[in-house]
Amino acid sequence: MKRLIQVLGLMLLFAMPACAAEEEEFVEKRDVPEIKEFTFIGYYFMRSEMGNVAPTNEFLKGQVVGRIFGGNTTNTSDKVSRFTEQRFLPMITYSPRLFNGWAKMRMAFEFDWTWGDANYGAGGNFGGAYGADFVNMQTQNLFIEFRPRKNIFINAGLLRLYDNVRVPYYTFKDDLTYKGYRLSLFGSDATGISAHWFFAQNQRVKAGVYQLYENNVEHDDDVNLFELDYERDLDIDTSVGMSVHAIRDHANGEGGVSVLGQGLNSSLSNYNGVGNFDLGSEDYKANVFWLGSHFHSDPLLKQGRFGWSGFAIWNTGSVTTATRDISINGLAANLRIARRWGTWHEDQISWDCIFTTGDKNGSSDDTYNGFLTGNNWTAPGAVFISHGLYLLLPHGNVVNRFNAATTDIQNIGLGLEAASLSVSKELVPNKWKIKAAVGHGRSFETKTDMGSTIGTELNLNLRYRPKVFMDLELHAAYLWLGDFYDSPEVNGGVDYRPDNPWTIFATVKWIMF
Repeated sequence: MKRLIQVLGLMLLFAMPACAAEEEEFVEKRDVPEIKEFTFIGYYFMRSEMGNVAPTNEFLKGQVVGRIFGGNTTNTSDKVSRFTEQRFLPMITYSPRLFNGWAKMRMAFEFDWTWGDANYGAGGNFGGAYGADFVNMQTQNLFIEFRPRKNIFINAGLLRLYDNVRVPYYTFKDDLTYKGYRLSLFGSDATGISAHWFFAQNQRVKAGVYQLYENNVEHDDDVNLFELDYERDLDIDTSVGMSVHAIRDHANGEGGVSVLGQGLNSSLSNYNGVGNFDLGSEDYKANVFWLGSHFHSDPLLKQGRFGWSGFAIWNTGSVTTATRDISINGLAANLRIARRWGTWHEDQISWDCIFTTGDKNGSSDDTYNGFLTGNNWTAPGAVFISHGLYLLLPHGNVVNRFNAATTDIQNIGLGLEAASLSVSKELVPNKWKIKAAVGHGRSFETKTDMGSTIGTELNLNLRYRPKVFMDLELHAAYLWLGDFYDSPEVNGGVDYRPDNPWTIFATVKWIMF
């Protein structure tokens, strides 16, 4: 018996290391990914420019938005303006582990200034002077994102208001600017609630309600926006959608940008280059609707060598005063065609055209045949920037200065017929790219003292990409003004055609994760 116990003990002694090795070899290892409660995306942009466009009002040094020769006092001259400006956009998301993605807080802020502009003060778009120490943080977005299911997104708070069916925070910039209505209808920020429901693999819908202006909480003097957008994929390349947008404007211009106000009768129209109903001192109530369709087939050329996109919108509604009842009946349409002609992805050629109706009589005959956009209610409220031009139509390489000959597709209510042709070539794949574009614009309607040709633009862009998500670019553009600017009504009040606008600027862009 004693010998048996000794043998069993020896067997147990030798078995223990084997069991330990076996346990170490087959132990279950769980690599649980770290759930980050805070995530950050940053965008740094710097621009150094010289040109011949500048405001004559010295109080408009910090931020110049709107139409050249408009109410922002921007004019061309034989003098050369030189400046450098920069922007930083931090975008922060807080997603507590406790909620496991069910709810997130999203925040986006903005720091803008022109080098040497101001110091030791407070306000937006300033802070680059000697000594700095300027309080200049601006809240761009601040909202809660609820995600009760994987295919449902509900956002509430200060949101991005884009005329696109997809969720802005999960969508690349090119998809927002080349699909849907391309930010030509609404492209800004607003408080409200929006819901995105991807209810099928090839179908999605967006619904939103926004409080554009509250004004006095005890009065019926608000401006509200409602939207419903539906899109369906016909195949891997092609999608088609339908939408309705509606604005209920009972504010009579109350609220808005500074002393300019907002709405269909405000001084804001002269800055933004949109139509004005010229209602005088009469109070008004407006109900405005946009019924549209948008469609695209591989516009970014990710699937093949040919792509296109476009939209068509009918603008209708009514404006009522004590003595008048004005009806709205406008149209807007866009078509863009792109083709990859070379070996590399950015060897592309594209043709882009935009059309809007106008009304040379305004609303004087109680019918307005022009088109309205978000620029009638804020500055800027719509940013059509993906056409490849710089001066005829606005571009997005800006900080404090966002202006062009035709800032809004309304063209001061007279309507627009414009087209651009762009050609790009990758000189060194993913490193060097050169791009050239030409564009021409005409006014759909004209008054007796003006011609129809807005102008013709030629531009050039050279890009160098030293590292991924960082671009160094050089831009140059020249605009030959047409006989549209022979009229003092649109050329800044002079009795001759102004100097042709030109610009040369270099940029640094860095997206950081």
